[in-house]
Amino acid sequence: MDNNTSFKPSLRLMDATMLVAGSMIGSGIFIVSADITRNVGSAGWLLFVWLITGFMTLTAALSYGELSAMFPKAGGQYVYLKEAYNPLVGFLYGWSFFTVIQTATIAAVGVAFAKFTAYLIPQLSEDLVALNLGFITISPAQLLSILVIVLLTYINTRGVNSGKIVQTIFTMAKLLSLLGLIVFGLFAVKASVWHQNWENAWSMHSLKADGSISTYTTIAALGAIASAMVGSIFSSDSWNNVTFIAGEIKNPKRNIGLSLALGTLIVTVIYILTNIMYTGVLSLHDIATADKDRVGVTASQQIFGSSGTVIIALLIMVSTFGCNNGLIMSGARVYYSMAKDRLFFKKVGTLNKNSVPGFGLWLQCVFACLWSLSGKYGDLLDMISFVVVVFYVLTIIGIFILRRKMPNAERPYKAFGYPVLPIIYIIMGIAFCLLLIKYKPAYTWPGLTITLAGIPVYYLINLTQKKAEAA
Repeated sequence: MDNNTSFKPSLRLMDATMLVAGSMIGSGIFIVSADITRNVGSAGWLLFVWLITGFMTLTAALSYGELSAMFPKAGGQYVYLKEAYNPLVGFLYGWSFFTVIQTATIAAVGVAFAKFTAYLIPQLSEDLVALNLGFITISPAQLLSILVIVLLTYINTRGVNSGKIVQTIFTMAKLLSLLGLIVFGLFAVKASVWHQNWENAWSMHSLKADGSISTYTTIAALGAIASAMVGSIFSSDSWNNVTFIAGEIKNPKRNIGLSLALGTLIVTVIYILTNIMYTGVLSLHDIATADKDRVGVTASQQIFGSSGTVIIALLIMVSTFGCNNGLIMSGARVYYSMAKDRLFFKKVGTLNKNSVPGFGLWLQCVFACLWSLSGKYGDLLDMISFVVVVFYVLTIIGIFILRRKMPNAERPYKAFGYPVLPIIYIIMGIAFCLLLIKYKPAYTWPGLTITLAGIPVYYLINLTQKKAEAA
């Protein structure tokens, strides 16, 4: 029953900032530096990839501040795209968001939680079989992932304050833990390792598992940077989740833009410092060849010895649990806005007695659990970095469009550095996407296909609506 007709604004600036930072930091920072190092082969270029990703993230976040102040309501990016372009573009984002971007990310983060829990409880390993149904085998890690997703969904159906408490506690815990890891790591820096890694810091090449290297042509080097950025962009994504929950933020015209700036800045600084620490305790070869790409585990073992594995496992468990809470809390608000526009199931557009979209939360939960069972979420996440950046570029172009379409609209906050910084982001985003199309087509076409599959779905929904109205 829909007992409440509107969201309750109860999230302060601190809560919104914790949502931004908490949704960004999952397990990526502990893993993706291995693949980045294999692509670029040097400490300088490793840091450059993280710096350029941080610059793009901050620029996009500062640009979104204008849009969030113009449209301070639930749905965020879906609403911005709909207003700047048309309902179809907004729907394609919402469709991609529901089918893959948010639900597969929730699944991947949930399984990451379970994988690192298995360091402490081996019986939960992803390599074991808990259920064999013939057509599918399910590991204990997948079952634990589903349990966590269901638990966090239930907590968030109890009201925004329940999700807020979990988010703030776990985000603060992981920020302090990451800072602790960085500080201990910097004290453990080995002069010989540091010198070796930074001696030829700007010599770019691919670094293979056997230690051999191969150089790039200039254009191929740009392709290597784009390929490397797939991981860093995924690790820095989901910062925009706070815009989805705008209807529940106090003074949203001010606090959403501020939380975007503060949250992305905090995470960018932490990511840069973490990678500086990696290059001080591990050789580039060790980073590139870390077991299952778990650079964080390898570094922690160097810093803390035999207890390093337990320490990093606990840190990643806290990190992924908090990350998934933020993703689950915010995602359902997009589907709610789509349902209000009659582009999604009608029931998703209702609020439960706790003033949250309960049905939307449970529907998201079901899809995320199915992705957990599929085991294919990791492949898809590599493939959607392209689509995610395409929609970011379209949204930032939307700032220019809306300034023409709505010149007199209230803009309590304007995009920082407009028009220069937004234009730089647009150019960088388009270059990233074009380079991926050329050098990593497997990372582009599946995500693009899923997005474009939403076009016939959109027209089918509209046709159904017209027939219902005619009847």
